[in-house]
Amino acid sequence: MNHKKCRFCQSSLEHTFLDLGVSPLANSFVDSDRLNKMEPFYPLHTFVCKNCLLVQLSEFESPHHIFNEYLYFSSYSSTWLLHAEAYVEMVTKRFHLTETSQVIEIASNDGYLLQYFQKKNIPSLGIEPAKNVAEAALQKGINTISEFFGNELAKELLSENMQADLIVANNVLAHVPNLHDFVAGLKTLLKDDGVITIEFPHLLQLITHKQFDTIYHEHFSYFSLVSVKRILAHYKLQIIDVEELPTHGGSLRLFIKHEHKDLQVSARVRDLIQKEAEQGLDNLTSYLQFAKKIEALKIDTLKFLIQAKQENKQIVGYGAPAKGNTLLNFYGVGKEFLSYTVDANPHKQGLYLPGTRIPIQNPEMLKETKPDYLLILPWNLREEIVQQCSFIREWGGKFLVIIPEVEVI
Repeated sequence: MNHKKCRFCQSSLEHTFLDLGVSPLANSFVDSDRLNKMEPFYPLHTFVCKNCLLVQLSEFESPHHIFNEYLYFSSYSSTWLLHAEAYVEMVTKRFHLTETSQVIEIASNDGYLLQYFQKKNIPSLGIEPAKNVAEAALQKGINTISEFFGNELAKELLSENMQADLIVANNVLAHVPNLHDFVAGLKTLLKDDGVITIEFPHLLQLITHKQFDTIYHEHFSYFSLVSVKRILAHYKLQIIDVEELPTHGGSLRLFIKHEHKDLQVSARVRDLIQKEAEQGLDNLTSYLQFAKKIEALKIDTLKFLIQAKQENKQIVGYGAPAKGNTLLNFYGVGKEFLSYTVDANPHKQGLYLPGTRIPIQNPEMLKETKPDYLLILPWNLREEIVQQCSFIREWGGKFLVIIPEVEVI
């Protein structure tokens, strides 16, 4: 009998969205000293709430454990830096931010975004729970506090006369097990006429493009516009505009203000809610059909990999993203298929992927071993990687992507 409760509305969770079996924490890379030691695996089972339709995982490991030391540094992706710089230009103009404004970013990582506000002399504060990543931001001179964000921290900042004209929360909402505490904190920290922008991968894209590998233990929830609107409304926060972005396989950027009867709400909000309804996101049945599509994709992928190995083709990976670890562990793909993977992040080089124990090498290794196929694990950076590694074509190497379908480039 399942007694799990929805993290938003507390309804009993009875309906499976996708069960990926058991998997290690997606960013728990293994060093050589631990290769012969046991590795913890946890259920990776997503449910959908029958009442509020929030897709969610149970909390098996606390965020304090997951994010205490973290190997994801945003600044290693040139695509993501360009995205951040363009965002800062846009919000500075749109909301008339000046040297007297206050920007606060939650989950500010290594200062990848706040550095652009700093260049404009707009006061900013980063809140980043991973101490090693926060330290990287501090070394750049970016004001950062290393704590988890919630209503208690928001009240502390308020007591120090710190409130925000702009709160930035990029790709953090999914990482929050206690949605009520987090959103209450946003409400507390926002000035009366301030604005919050939140970016998160759009559940509609996850379903449409079979992006099941974006499910991992760090991501406690998976959001549609409707589900986020419901959560924000509970705290009298209103979405005034929405943008659809290409990042992370298709994300939403919401613009949010304190609820007020005179607020102007963009037609894009209504249009996207209607689009979600047309795609079945207001209907439980649509969520329950997802698992069958992923089972079929797994079979297609394994057929391709087996055929390639039977033809003595060498397949290696590009990247060591969390999504890749979900995929490889669910598919049961280890070193017999993927002899190694490469990553530009020096913090990951020399380590091993969790679960599969596939070694992570410097990208220079590609030129030494001349693989036949380069499997792009961070498919959201596909164009960037194809451009950076175009040299593999010199020996007839090809790129391989397996989401949303098996495709040789």
